[in-house]
Order: sequence, then C-alpha cells, then structure tokens
Amino acid sequence: MLDLIIIGGSAAATSAGIYATRRGLNFKIIAKDFGGAVATSGEIGNWPGVNQTDGLTLANQFKEHLKFYNVSPEEGVEVEGISKQADGSFCIKVIGGQSGCVYTAKSVIMATGVRPRELNVPGEKEFRNKGVSYCTVCDGPLFKSKTVAIIGGGNSALESGLMMADIAKNIYVINKNAVFAGDNILLEKLKEKKNVNIIYEAMTQEIIGDGFVKSFKYLDKSGNIEEIKIDGIFVHIGMVPNSQIAPAEVAKNKFGEIIVNKNCETNIPGLYAAGDVTDVPFKQIVIAAGQGCIAALSAVQYLNKYK
Repeated sequence: MLDLIIIGGSAAATSAGIYATRRGLNFKIIAKDFGGAVATSGEIGNWPGVNQTDGLTLANQFKEHLKFYNVSPEEGVEVEGISKQADGSFCIKVIGGQSGCVYTAKSVIMATGVRPRELNVPGEKEFRNKGVSYCTVCDGPLFKSKTVAIIGGGNSALESGLMMADIAKNIYVINKNAVFAGDNILLEKLKEKKNVNIIYEAMTQEIIGDGFVKSFKYLDKSGNIEEIKIDGIFVHIGMVPNSQIAPAEVAKNKFGEIIVNKNCETNIPGLYAAGDVTDVPFKQIVIAAGQGCIAALSAVQYLNKYK
C-alpha cells in the first residue's frame, strides 16, 4: 500500500510531489495528462522569479523538477472514483483498468484542476475539434491567416485574443457583458491590435458549419441576431472543477468545488485537495503550488498518526 496518491498533473500536483519525495513518502503521481490548465495558458508574467514565460514552458519545467527528484508521473491514467475503505485506506478505481482498486493508499491529494465550461449552444458539440476549440495555445496555430471568434470576458479570452492577433487575419472577441473581468493591462494590449474587433453585450446563439465551422450567430444588445463568417471559434467562458471523482460524502460548494480548510483538509480524514478544484477564491498558478505544498505537509502529519 502506498503512503500517498497524488491525482493531477499541474502546479498543485508538482508541488505536492516535490514535498512528498523530500519527506521520503512512498507515493505516486497519476494523471490523465501532464500540464493541466498551466500548459494551456498563454503568456505568464506572475510566476515569482521569472519575469515572463508561457504555459507550455512552465509545465515542462514542472516535469523537469520532478525528474530531478526521480519522480515520474504516471500519465494516461483517468481516475473513475475514489472511495474510503473500512480500514481507513483509499481505493482508486481507474477507467479502463482492472475491476476493483488499481491503487490503494493511506492518503490522497486531489489536484485535479478544472475543465472548460461549454456554451451549450447548437453546433458546439457537433463541431468540437472541427473548428470549435477550448485551447488557443493548442489549436491557435492551425488558424494562421484565417478569421476566428473568441468567446469570453476574462483573462483567458484576453490572452487568447492577444495570441491570435499575431496568428489570424481577423479576430472577433465576443463578451456577453459590458466590461471585461480580466486584467486591464491585457485589455489595453488587445485594444491596440488593429485586426481585433471587440463586441460587447453579445450572447452566442449558434455555431454553424458544414463539416467544419463556417459562421456563428449572436444576439446583440439591441435584440438583433447577427451572423459572422469565421473559420474557427475559441471558447473561454470559465472552468468546471474536476471534483466528480471524489467520494460521494466529500463536502462541496454550489459550484462543485471541494471545500477545504487552511490545511487543505477535506471533511474526510486522509483526503486532501489543492489548486483550482478547491473552493479557494483565487485561481492562480502560484496559489495552486502553495496549496500543493500545504496538502503534502498535512498528509505527512496525518501519516505520522496513521495506524
């Protein structure tokens, strides 16, 4: 039986892994893929000690840091569920794996992050990966010299717009609100781009195509339906916490985020959560890394008393 299982592959999981190995725990890091939301971030200028970097570079540095400590995350592992057993240990079931517990551990850290929120409009699912994308960093280069739309009103949409301004021919940024919720410095940079058209108070209604995205419709602030021809559409309207694998009895808030205390403890002894999957009010890489550290050290204290 392992001392600890860390589920996730981004900042919180990396930090937890570093502290777990430095404390000599018998543990594993398992993840569907490594990098998480960090890898899909564009420009990053708020990671202490590094003036400016990007998501892919930082994610690779996370992996290299773990490698320095001889920690190799097991990738391609998609967890189906976590349950606490009668002896106090945790059973980890895996999708596509053997029946029963694939991993058993005395403690668990959930650093599972978030996934993109969908628009839930006609055509979105039909044209996913056929012009509809939730990752500008991943798919943006495919739309070189083309026309794209970006849906969203926060930092992710602004970062997407800045990236695509250097790649695409024309960019429409569609914000359902009258103002952006993101950083003003990003908005000002975006406004300077001559190939970017920002449309406020616009509600996306439908994505249209024929095998591939060709246009989209939106409802403007006057109540009129407008249609714009595009080659691709990037959706950045927020995230949904990946908390569905937690034990049924774990406490969550109305958004599905796992409720933790200052020690990253959940209401289930031995189960910890860190990063964007928790109810921490600010979703930042540096905060996720700090919570990963806290969760690992809290797990160490728990394991010292484990019987």
